[in-house]
Amino acid sequence: MNSSPNASPRWSCERSREGRTTLTVDRRHAALLSTPLLLVGVALAAFNLRPAVTSIGAVLGEVQGDLGATLVWASLLTAIPALCFGLAAIAAPWLHRRLGLARAIGLALAVLTCGLVLRVIAGPWVVMGGTFVATSGIAIGNVLIPVVVKQSFPNAVGRVTGMYTSALAAGGGLGAAITPVLEPALGGWRGAVGAWAALSAAALALWVAGVRHGSGGPAAVDVPRRSPLRSPVAWTVTGFFAMQSCSAYTLMGWLAEFFVSHGVARTEAGLMLALMNVMGIPLNLIIPLIALRRASQSGWILTVTASSMVAVVGVAVAPTAAPWLWTVLFGIGTATLPIALGVIALRTRSPSETAALSAMAQGFGYLIAAVGPLGFGILHAVSGSWGVPIAVLGAVTIAQGVLGWRAGRPRFV
Repeated sequence: MNSSPNASPRWSCERSREGRTTLTVDRRHAALLSTPLLLVGVALAAFNLRPAVTSIGAVLGEVQGDLGATLVWASLLTAIPALCFGLAAIAAPWLHRRLGLARAIGLALAVLTCGLVLRVIAGPWVVMGGTFVATSGIAIGNVLIPVVVKQSFPNAVGRVTGMYTSALAAGGGLGAAITPVLEPALGGWRGAVGAWAALSAAALALWVAGVRHGSGGPAAVDVPRRSPLRSPVAWTVTGFFAMQSCSAYTLMGWLAEFFVSHGVARTEAGLMLALMNVMGIPLNLIIPLIALRRASQSGWILTVTASSMVAVVGVAVAPTAAPWLWTVLFGIGTATLPIALGVIALRTRSPSETAALSAMAQGFGYLIAAVGPLGFGILHAVSGSWGVPIAVLGAVTIAQGVLGWRAGRPRFV
């Protein structure tokens, strides 16, 4: 075998006694994927998977007003990320097999960058179309980054999961906090929202540099013995992921508008949305290190979900009494994300099973979650108040706790 660092990988196909077919790559080649530069690439790629959502949410009122769009249009715009995450996630395993892990994630970042540029150049339906394109790129990254962790860092799942979910939270927080501040300097919401394309382009360049020696061809595939669609454990994980995503994307889309409607200044409301996301940074670094090392994650899931439930009650009963406190409690509740992503890896035995469960949980999960921000906005428009949608958000939070308790139990798909 050629031992040069740039040599093409050697593949072998084996068949076990149980009839399981495994396609493997030479260990020296696989080790090249576990480099510090790749770790930075994972973090920066993850950092770019949320500003496309929170940046538009932070200036949603200005976007709607400038375009002369309706509240229904705004509701559809806030629902697109979760809907697209679900639809595009289905294609991620196919891209993984067809292009390889490195090229598939590179393609995701390229699509994200194009979508971020497209959505600020024209009217309301181009904004919606560009958001769909951008979030398609995000969806592929959502599914495949957990596979990178499972494949390249198998002995550090908790630590690396904490790192990249912290990057997710940081990106989401900065997207919410900085976008309103950038508006005056960049000539309005178009410049402020479109500026995030520069960061995703930088992430793409670094990703290409970090994996230039990695696998560029078909990914190493360990074919599962059965589809996760036939596993009750997989459906429980999917349900948990759906409920936490439904809650998170409803809050990212509507929390700022909720507080603005109760008399909070828009800049302050944007900072609240940023705080909710930034709260996840230290929590995402600490909680996975502890929770994902345990046999069961159920207790941690119930604890962080309880924080969200207290916040739901707070905004329902006294929204202006302590808005920053409710924001902090919602922020603590976002720590369910790293646990949910970690559970996907922990409930599987191989990278291919992780890819299959990740696609299932995020595909179906985000499609279900898309109902959240859309339904929240429609319920608000129809009822003329926030009471009914907040009550539904509370029901979703309770379901998240129940399903999360079951998903956290030590079992395999």
